[in-house]
Amino acid sequence: MHKLKITEMNRLNVEEFKKAEKLPLVVVLDDVRSLHNVGSVFRSSDAFLVEHIYLCGITATPPQPDIHKTALGAEDTVNWKYFKNTLDAVNELKEEGYFVFATEQVEGSVKLQNLQLEKGKKYAIVMGNEVKGVKQEVVDCSNSCLEIPQFGTKHSLNVSVTAGIVIWEFARRLLIE
Repeated sequence: MHKLKITEMNRLNVEEFKKAEKLPLVVVLDDVRSLHNVGSVFRSSDAFLVEHIYLCGITATPPQPDIHKTALGAEDTVNWKYFKNTLDAVNELKEEGYFVFATEQVEGSVKLQNLQLEKGKKYAIVMGNEVKGVKQEVVDCSNSCLEIPQFGTKHSLNVSVTAGIVIWEFARRLLIE
């Protein structure tokens, strides 16, 4: 096997990325405190052509060296917007016709493997704070909750890992299948 060089991968440049048709998904970060996590979400969002990232509350915004360290320039490709209050972001998305999932462990959550998506619809996923998760008021305002099943001793995954898994699942179902 030959390991591909960057020049052999035929990736989009920034201008091509900006013009490309996007995955109809907005990623909402609800008080994510780690700049490295924010950067990682930007990088995963770039990889799967996410439409937009909403940075809310204490979540840092670019430009920041620690965001760039993990985003590796994705903060310049993926569109983003800042909201002081996550509820304002969720309400705006719902008004614009997005179906909003809070990514959280709650009674009656939709397990990721059972997720039903419709092509042509717009979606948003809310990712919560590293310690407290998605705020209850944001969970209450969301259309539904999405949960990644886990089988070990830990009760949660890192927010950037969760975002990567969930974004991939949306891309797989809406872009690939």
